[in-house]
Amino acid sequence: MNAVAVATARTALTFAISAAGGLAGHFLGLPAGWLMGGALAVTVAAMAGAPVGIPDKVRDVAFVLIGMSMGANVAADSLQLIGQWPVTLAALVIELVLIIAIIGWVMARFFGLDRGTAYLSSFPGHLSFVMGIAAAGVGDARQIVIIQVIRILILTVAVPVGTLFLPIDHFPAQPAPQVMSMPTLLLLGAGCALVGWIFARLKVPAGFVLGSMAAATAAKLGGMFDAAMPPPLVIATFIMTGALIGSRFTGIGRGEFLRAAFGGVIATGLTICITTVVALAASPFVAMPFGQIWIGLAPGALEGMGALGIALGYDTAFIAAHHVIRLLLLSFAIPTVVMLLRLSERRAAPGE
Repeated sequence: MNAVAVATARTALTFAISAAGGLAGHFLGLPAGWLMGGALAVTVAAMAGAPVGIPDKVRDVAFVLIGMSMGANVAADSLQLIGQWPVTLAALVIELVLIIAIIGWVMARFFGLDRGTAYLSSFPGHLSFVMGIAAAGVGDARQIVIIQVIRILILTVAVPVGTLFLPIDHFPAQPAPQVMSMPTLLLLGAGCALVGWIFARLKVPAGFVLGSMAAATAAKLGGMFDAAMPPPLVIATFIMTGALIGSRFTGIGRGEFLRAAFGGVIATGLTICITTVVALAASPFVAMPFGQIWIGLAPGALEGMGALGIALGYDTAFIAAHHVIRLLLLSFAIPTVVMLLRLSERRAAPGE
């Protein structure tokens, strides 16, 4: 069997597992069941050694669909609510400082990780940037990737489950008057793919997702369409997103996973606690649902949080904006913290 056939079979198997898990999650009545069930099913399969995986080109198609879905679900009054965003953006900054400082210290103090591994594991996002620095010799790359992937998976599960227990009274998305026509869908898809490709070429983080969303958002707010994406395509997008999240565990052995998993679970639990406290503190000052604030501040992957926003009926413009700004802040925070760690190591070296 040639390489193309192998990749095709692996991709088909991955999506089939995600679809089966999503279907089970849907029938069990889980919040965001298609996404959550798919992510869990593929994660279990990957950890069991199943040959799951998604080629980069297929992954990019999934990212375009995620961005297009987010743009198509932007609330009509998003522009009117931008004036309230400074409060939640200030909360985002406070949250990031708390997460990096507390989790980095806990991982180094109680889990015996070197400071490089501890702090690179604490950064809530920008995984490719973090892994690039780890590959350059800062920290243990394998432990960092396990802890970071656990964060993404648990947040994908915790956010919808949290809607059952936290004081969330969200505003359900208003149904569109009709499903968009095939010509509109194809034209919108082509535009989203083009802008996503441009963003990716410009090295914008999560370029295909953000570019696709930017195109769809501009088209919707510009009055070019006001219809919903076909429900089967939305479900397919959730299945693909679940497959993307779960397949990140491919290649991680069970023994290696278990060694780093406890620290990853504790770090993610602390992250969820910090996010929840900060979101609760900010919620009295803005007229928007608590769940929307929580997802906007939750440091999960942009594509996962965006898909959850769609599934739970929140304003995806708000969610995407906060995740983009989080990535921008981390672009400065990560090298700054690494530089401080290096300086600290150099100062400590002569006295050792």
